Amino acid sequence: MKILYAGPPIERLHEEYAKQGRLDENAPVKSSTSIVIDAPAEKVWKLLADMNGWPEWRSDAYVVELGEMKPDATFRWNIRGSAIRSTFAVVEPERELTWTGVAMGYIKAIDRMRLDATENGRTRVTIEESMSGPLLTLFYSSAKLREGHEDMLRMLKTAAEGRRIADARPR
Repeated sequence: MKILYAGPPIERLHEEYAKQGRLDENAPVKSSTSIVIDAPAEKVWKLLADMNGWPEWRSDAYVVELGEMKPDATFRWNIRGSAIRSTFAVVEPERELTWTGVAMGYIKAIDRMRLDATENGRTRVTIEESMSGPLLTLFYSSAKLREGHEDMLRMLKTAAEGRRIADARPR
């Protein structure tokens, strides 16, 4: 029953899933979404990798503690009021940033961001995530996760393309 699904232990999710480019396909909450940004992967990566600088372009998240950005290094951050303890799984500059995380002591997630160069110096950014934890679906859904990813990608696109937030709003 998905409502009680706890998923594999976080150590297994980290080593056997995240480091291998996999999500937990059995997780009850999952999302995958992409956007094409009119900027090179180098510029997009700089925004993503400067995690302490996130508040300059990302209104929903900030880092509390960050050391070296390398596989198996930990960091702590907040997103929309939730404190998360995370561990980097993959750090490939201009290509991929993946981590595992635990929120509220029992919700486990794999976050994967991939950057792919496209024609004319543009970059496709894809965010994939799986989340598990008993009773998670009582207060969180795949649709809500996708909405958060789409918001983050819009903010990233605005920052990478050098536009102001007001210029990025739909008319």
